[in-house]
Amino acid sequence: MAEQDVNAGQLLLVEYQSVKDEQKARIGFRDNLLYVTLAVVAAVIAAAAQARQTAMLLALPPVCVVLGWTYLVNDEKISAIGRYVRGELGPRLAAMAGSAEVFGWETFHRGDSRRTSRKVVQCVVDLLAFCVVPLAALVVYWGGGQVTSGLLVLSVVEAGSLVGLGVFVVRYAVPSGGGSGAA
Repeated sequence: MAEQDVNAGQLLLVEYQSVKDEQKARIGFRDNLLYVTLAVVAAVIAAAAQARQTAMLLALPPVCVVLGWTYLVNDEKISAIGRYVRGELGPRLAAMAGSAEVFGWETFHRGDSRRTSRKVVQCVVDLLAFCVVPLAALVVYWGGGQVTSGLLVLSVVEAGSLVGLGVFVVRYAVPSGGGSGAA
């Protein structure tokens, strides 16, 4: 019977592996969202240019908001997993093992001297991909001479949603800003 017994330490290691697998999957999914966004932007711009219809650019803001929000949600879960491992799982396992610390990489990589600059650059990239490019598409639409009253109202609502997303992108990038910080 002893061979089949599972102790608390083994359960914590299984949980660790499980949350790290989820984190890895979310990282891959999140990172691919940037590529999908770039592909969608290129396709919509090419179609609008070919058709000479600036109104087609109005498809970019809702798509970028959905992709950007999905990106942020996954990024927050990735960070939450890191916080959970560092703040809950690691200390419990370290106490069981009689060690000062386990999973050293979970804290070591956060001490990199260039971490802050990478986070700032990533925030700028996220803002460009999910907010600035679709806002630029709206400016092109507004200046394109094909503005109708109904689409103007829609485009203003889209601009507001992009600004709102931009606020969340910045809040989530700043650890004390109500978002997640980084994993």
